[in-house]
Amino acid sequence: MMKLIRNPEIERTFFIKIIISLTGIIFTACIDIRCGLITFLMCILLITVWLVSVRKRYRRFAELSSDIDKILHGDNHISLEKYEEGEIAVLQSELYKMVNCLRQQQQKLKDDKIYLADSIADISHQIRTPITSINLLVSMLSEPDLTDGKKFEITHKLCELLSRIDWLITSLLKISRLDTGTVKFNKENISLEELLKHSCIPLSIPIELREQHLVINADGNFSGDISWTCEAIGNIVKNCMEHTPSGKNIEINASDNPVYTEIVISDNGGGIDEKDLPHIFERFYKGSDSSEKGFGIGLALARMIITGQNGTIKAENKNDGAVFTLRFYKVTV
Repeated sequence: MMKLIRNPEIERTFFIKIIISLTGIIFTACIDIRCGLITFLMCILLITVWLVSVRKRYRRFAELSSDIDKILHGDNHISLEKYEEGEIAVLQSELYKMVNCLRQQQQKLKDDKIYLADSIADISHQIRTPITSINLLVSMLSEPDLTDGKKFEITHKLCELLSRIDWLITSLLKISRLDTGTVKFNKENISLEELLKHSCIPLSIPIELREQHLVINADGNFSGDISWTCEAIGNIVKNCMEHTPSGKNIEINASDNPVYTEIVISDNGGGIDEKDLPHIFERFYKGSDSSEKGFGIGLALARMIITGQNGTIKAENKNDGAVFTLRFYKVTV
C-alpha cells in the first residue's frame, strides 16, 4: 500500500482527499461532535475503498505490463482477453491489435527467412550443376593429346554452359526486382500482332531448327509494358517449343475486347502431366518431362510479370497439347 501511495499521482490525489476530509470533519464537529465522528468514519471508509480500488486497478496494469513484456520476449501463448472488463478495456483493445500485428509481422519474418533459405539453396543447386560441368570440361582441355576438333567441341559446350548461367542470373535478378516491388510497369500501346512477333523474334531460329511452325493470329491492341510482356510471352513460347515435337505447330491467338486483352498460346506437345499442372508456375519447379537444361523459373517469371500488370495466366490441357491463357484486364479485378 505504501508503494502505491508513493506514486506521485496517487500521492497528490490522496492528500487532496485528506484535506477535504479534514475540512469536512472539522466543520461537522463544530456543529455536533457526533456528526463529526460519523463524518470521520465515512471519510476513512471512502478513502479506504478508493485505495483498495486503485490498488486493484494498478495491479491489473502491472499484470498487463508483465504479459506485454512476455509477448515482446517471444511468448506467443499469452492472451489479453482477460482484460476485457473494466476501465482498461479500451487500452486492452488497442494493445490486442498491436500484439496481433506484431505476431503477424513475426510470422511473416519467419516465413521470409524460410523462403530466403530455400531460395538460396535452390539457386546454389541450379548454379552448381553447370559449374561442375564447366570444371570437368576445363580439366579436359588441359589434356596434351586433345585434337583441335575436340577442343572446339569442348569450347562450344563451355560457351553454352556460361550462357545458361548468365541467363539464370539475369532471370533471378528480374525475379528479385519483381519480388521487392521495384519494377514500375509502363503503359504503352502496341498492336497485338506486333507484340507477339516481337516476343518471338529470339525464338525464330530455334523454332526453325526444330522444324516447328509458329502460327500467329492476332486482332486488336495491347496496352501495357511492352518489354516485360515480351519477356513473359517469350518464356511461355519457349516452354511450348521445348515440348513440341518436330514438324508440329505452336499457335498463338490474341484478341481484344472492352474488358480484357486475351492471348492464348497452345502447342501439340502432348500436354502437361496432371500432377504437374498445379505447380508449373512455382519457382524452380521442374515437371516430370522437363529437360536437364531447364531451371524451372521461366514460367514463374512469366506469371509474376503478368499478374503485376493486373493480369491472369492459366495452364490446361486440350486435345493433344498444352494451352496457356493470358488475360490482361483493363479494369481492376
